Amino acid sequence: MTTVLDVVVPVFNEQATVGACVRRLHAHLVATFPYPFRITVADNASTDATWATAQALAAELPGVHAVHLAQKGRGRALKQVWLGSDALVLAYMDVDLSTDLDALWPLVAPLMSGHSDVAIGSRLARGSRVVRGAQREVISRCYNLVLRGALGARFTDAQCGFKAIRGDVARELLPLVEDPSWFFDTELLVLAERAQLRIHEVPVDWYDDPDSRVDVVSTARDDLRGVWRMRRTLSSSSAPVAAIAEKMGRRMPGARVARQAASFVVIGVASTVFHLGLFALLRQGMASATLANAIALLVATIVNTSWNRHWTFGLRGREGAGRQQLQALVVFVLTLALTTAGLGLLHTVAPGAPTWLETTAVAITTALSTAVKFVLMRTWIFAPASTSPPVAARATSVEGGEIPTLVVEEDQHDRRVQLIDQG
Repeated sequence: MTTVLDVVVPVFNEQATVGACVRRLHAHLVATFPYPFRITVADNASTDATWATAQALAAELPGVHAVHLAQKGRGRALKQVWLGSDALVLAYMDVDLSTDLDALWPLVAPLMSGHSDVAIGSRLARGSRVVRGAQREVISRCYNLVLRGALGARFTDAQCGFKAIRGDVARELLPLVEDPSWFFDTELLVLAERAQLRIHEVPVDWYDDPDSRVDVVSTARDDLRGVWRMRRTLSSSSAPVAAIAEKMGRRMPGARVARQAASFVVIGVASTVFHLGLFALLRQGMASATLANAIALLVATIVNTSWNRHWTFGLRGREGAGRQQLQALVVFVLTLALTTAGLGLLHTVAPGAPTWLETTAVAITTALSTAVKFVLMRTWIFAPASTSPPVAARATSVEGGEIPTLVVEEDQHDRRVQLIDQG
């Protein structure tokens, strides 16, 4: 029987609360979730009777499993259990059940329907109702501002202990997640956004647990370290995330080309101004306008290629940079030929033309090569790596009635997921 939903409850020294939590969650799923499910209690190296309690729950309740980890860490537990799960949708929630369980179905439904790839409960989204202390409220909002400023995050709540992810998406993203503790959530969401996956937010009713043992100061410090690490990592190399984006990313038709074209134009204007300024400066000390233009254009081409590589096509790190600069020299030769021809024509028509007129001629011929340059950058210099051939849709039957199964259709530019009932 195919498991549709696997809900993981990570625990550490929770012998007093894990029993009530799992029984309440189990009863809720039995009453409201009409498909095969599993509840996995993931014990993070507890030193009390939590593991024994988890084993007893697994023996008592159908569909409940227990996993023991030798090392502590919520992120480590989720990563291990999710990667080892065969469920179509993976979720987790905190053992204190601060989030109202009525939000569970809205959380996983968009993943089952194929609408979204990741779903999160949000205490800061419009429509949520939250009861918690002022200190945690301020820290949470400040942390989200840091994520927006440092990592460009667009989700509203990184740390709410109520999230779900499609199984196939988890298998792609989780190997890239490094943090074994509380920053795991943030890292997963940032990577999902960078991979152009769709994140669905569910407003939740959330009640602060007064008995929470989370060290807020220590957690905040570790999270800021994680932000700094991710910023450096994503700046130095984004190839793995880009590969996932190319394979699974959700893009509106034409949106990528439009964004790249806009960035290319802005960078083109800036590098052209730089080229013309450098040409005018060199021309003051050189007898040959052609030589001054060649030097200025070569320097401007190197700068333009570097800027477009980083901003227009989102490539980071040094891998392939040298090859791409060499390929850009072909564009340089093309542009140089056009601008040299323009200067030659100008000097034939108007011998002894002033610098401002020469600069104008260079600007016009440079503009003529811009469209060709953009096409070459998209299709040759910065073209994405080839992806696997299309994967045919396949329906997996589930024992026991009309159970939905996720069917994936993918090619290089589109990925559609459907929910199909199997009788």
